[in-house]
Parts: sequence; C-alpha cells; structure tokens
Amino acid sequence: MTAPILLEHEAEEIRGIPGRLPEGERLLWQGAPAWWPLALRAYRVRALAIYFTALAALGFIAGLRDGLSATDAVYGLVPLILLAFTALGTVTLLAWLSARATVYSVTTRRVVIQGGAALPVSVNLPFSAVASAQVKLHGDGTGDIALGLAAPHRVSYLLMWPHVRPWRFSVPEPSLRTIRAPAEVAQLLSRALAAAAGMPTPAQPALDVAGQGARHPEPAVA
Repeated sequence: MTAPILLEHEAEEIRGIPGRLPEGERLLWQGAPAWWPLALRAYRVRALAIYFTALAALGFIAGLRDGLSATDAVYGLVPLILLAFTALGTVTLLAWLSARATVYSVTTRRVVIQGGAALPVSVNLPFSAVASAQVKLHGDGTGDIALGLAAPHRVSYLLMWPHVRPWRFSVPEPSLRTIRAPAEVAQLLSRALAAAAGMPTPAQPALDVAGQGARHPEPAVA
C-alpha cells in the first residue's frame, strides 16, 4: 500500500499543501532543502568533481608518458574539462531547481512532501502511517529526518527521490533532506507524533549515543 499521491491541479490555500486544511488541522512548520547541501549529498556533486579530477590527472600523466610537454598535455584535457564543467553545472542546477521547488510541511496530523519543478507532486504521510522518525545531523548545520512507515504503507524510492533516505531501496523511508535547524524540527515532529498518538509529549527527541540520530517511540497505528 502506498502513501496517497496527489497531482497539483487546484489552487493552494497554503503553499505546499494541496487544497485546504481540514477543520481542526493546523500547520506547525514549513521548510525546504538547503540547495548546496542537497547538491552535495543527494546529487553527489562532490563525488562527480572527484571523478572528473581523477580522469584529468590520469589523462595528464598519460600525456606526459607519451612524450607530450606539460602544456600540450593540459591542452589535450580541454574537451574533458569542458565536459566536466557542463556535467557539474547541469547537476548543480538540477539540485538548485529541486530545492527551490520543494516544500516540506508538518501539520498536527501529517507530513506533506511537495516536489517537482515541472509538475508539482504532493505526498501526504498521515501520522497514522508513520512508525518512527530519525534525524541525522550534518556538520554544516543541516540534517535529514527520515520517516519509517508502518506496514503496509510504502512509497516508491524512484518517485520520492531525492526526498528519501539514501540506499534504503527495499523499504524506502520518505525524508526531509538537508533542512536547516534539524534538531528543532525533529523535536517539533516528535511532539506532534506523540500528541496525535495520545501519548505524553516528550520534552525533546531521544538522541542516540553518537548524537547523529533521533527516534520517536512508535505511535499507535490506526
């Protein structure tokens, strides 16, 4: 069973949330990915740059071994350098567009992930489908919050990317990627999940020993 997916055809009362909020539901938080951390972690711009750098170094060394001067060896790398800048520029632009088109919303009843630069698609994740929430903090001050879904709820990894936890292909976890102030958002989400499940509201999310994750106790699933 997949989480409900809604194509955006109607006007939004609140950007990022399809239609109108039902009576009794309140918006608690909205945010979006920080575009450069998203480019680094989801679109792998750093890895792509390292790849082209390694190719250029190997090409330069090969040119010297073939008897070329250092200048000629560098000139021989011009096509590769142009390809590298084109590829890096394209991927970086895609990351920027993705971040700009994305809106993450947390209400008193659900998490909504809206993405898609050309055709906005909203994925509603009601709290009744959320079994856990785990936050991963990055050194640049951003972080990811991954939502573990209770069976039989599932989402498509390909459809949700890049808004999924990396490398979780068999059991995809929708994620709020590279958001700012992730600890504060995790605390807010933890309290909202607890309130929706009728459990005592935690003062703060429980961090693991390494301080890299936070997990909310599993709420009752309707």
